[in-house]
Amino acid sequence: MKIERIPILHITEEGEANTETTVTMEFSLTIILNNRELVTLLCSPTDLEYLAVGFLFSEGLLKSKGEIKKITVDDQKGVVRVETKKGKELPLELLHKPLIASGGGKGASFYSIAATKGWAKVESQVVIAPHEVFELVNEFQRHSQLFQETHGVHSAALCDNKSILVFNDDLGRHNAIDKIFGECILKDIPTGDRIVITTGRVPSEQLIKVAKRNVPIMISLTVPTDLGVKLAADFGITLIGSVKGKRMNVYTNKWRVVAK
Repeated sequence: MKIERIPILHITEEGEANTETTVTMEFSLTIILNNRELVTLLCSPTDLEYLAVGFLFSEGLLKSKGEIKKITVDDQKGVVRVETKKGKELPLELLHKPLIASGGGKGASFYSIAATKGWAKVESQVVIAPHEVFELVNEFQRHSQLFQETHGVHSAALCDNKSILVFNDDLGRHNAIDKIFGECILKDIPTGDRIVITTGRVPSEQLIKVAKRNVPIMISLTVPTDLGVKLAADFGITLIGSVKGKRMNVYTNKWRVVAK
């Protein structure tokens, strides 16, 4: 279940009425790596395996699918256990369990921006036409039935120039991106030469998640932060935002947006 119907009092200028509305469900998920509790995420109660794997890769705690020995999902207790083939010794600063807010704000992160210095740039020569951006965003906005019903989730998608390849949604915009990357990792879906679309803002943490998967183009329906723009430029990522109708802003690496 992703949604729940609740009674409300609906008020308009014409009067009021007792009715029902649909809200998205909130779920608490604890990720355990080799018997060590790492983090508790407030999320939507779906695709928990993808979320856990995507999060661990985003944080650099896993490097390859081949490291994973076993994944156990207990959706009753709200726990995903990931066991690696070789035990991992975690740095001392990771041995805590922060509680992460479900929406907006800052996502869970065990690294600093300084740690990204020296990362390789995304060298992909893939390009995209403005009309392809608009067509992808139109398809993307129609893709989430959950958003249509509740207006209470963020969505993320991995695309090529023509269509959506992987899609997911969640209470948190960070979680939605981790879910699509988690699915890509577990299903061996390539992310190089691809495009990521998100409904959320693009702060530094979001941009870093995308850079780690070697994605050359990121599209947001809203706006980036200043650090998000700076990192996109540094990492060689084309960052597009404020896409609405037939309008958009291209913030960085504009050479990838070409007329076709």
